[in-house]
Amino acid sequence: MSRPPLDGAVLITGASSGIGRALAFEFAPRARAIGLLARREDRLAELRDELLALRPSLEILVLPCDLLDPEATFAALARFEEVLGPVDVLVNNAGFGDLAPLHQADLAKLERMIALNCTALTRLTHHVLPGMLARRSGGILNISSGFGLNTMPGVAAYAGSKHYVSAFTEALIAELAGTGVCACHVCPGPVKTEFIEIAGNPTGLSPALIEITPETVARQSVRAFSRGRALIVPGWVMWGVISLGRLTPYAVLRKVYGLGSRLVRGRSG
Repeated sequence: MSRPPLDGAVLITGASSGIGRALAFEFAPRARAIGLLARREDRLAELRDELLALRPSLEILVLPCDLLDPEATFAALARFEEVLGPVDVLVNNAGFGDLAPLHQADLAKLERMIALNCTALTRLTHHVLPGMLARRSGGILNISSGFGLNTMPGVAAYAGSKHYVSAFTEALIAELAGTGVCACHVCPGPVKTEFIEIAGNPTGLSPALIEITPETVARQSVRAFSRGRALIVPGWVMWGVISLGRLTPYAVLRKVYGLGSRLVRGRSG
């Protein structure tokens, strides 16, 4: 079983907040170097200073970048490799969601979401894999979602994008067998981040009962990833919910989700 070289150079996308920020603190005690990539340079600079206060010897590179811009993405990758060397571990965390019935969703927002959640993740992975395979060492950690394994009304495009991430990762795991490079996808449920603020919440329901913190997601993810796990579902409650959903026949789920869609439509207007 291949295990990721967590003592190498780690690139984390979407590092300015939420799960990405928490992951930076989890990798910091182990990594030789960390690249922090996101759009908000001020937040990345603050995170860098906090990490250096905890471990002054850690090499940290701030990479302000919009991953929707391919030219900027490749420039950031080149900068990382120039300063820190090859990417040993890629953490594809950047992404956002949209919660709304498809006919009421903003198409431009959906297109940006799919480009970030799917295309940018693929672009980054495609870039770093040849080097990892040549070195016979490397790790890809993709942050998917519970919606990467299940679905519900009001998340058609978002769940579709996360199904892509999970299917992409599972295929990658098979392709990488015996190469020394490993891949893993993390499928958390509701997390206390800026997600709802950006995605919206047409149901009006609070996920507080099953919500977990970014720190919990990061801690459980890095621990399991370090052991070579392929799929991580943080939190026992969500593990049970997602497992139940995966075992339930689609015919049953469609009926349940059909009832749920009335609630979404009613609250959305």
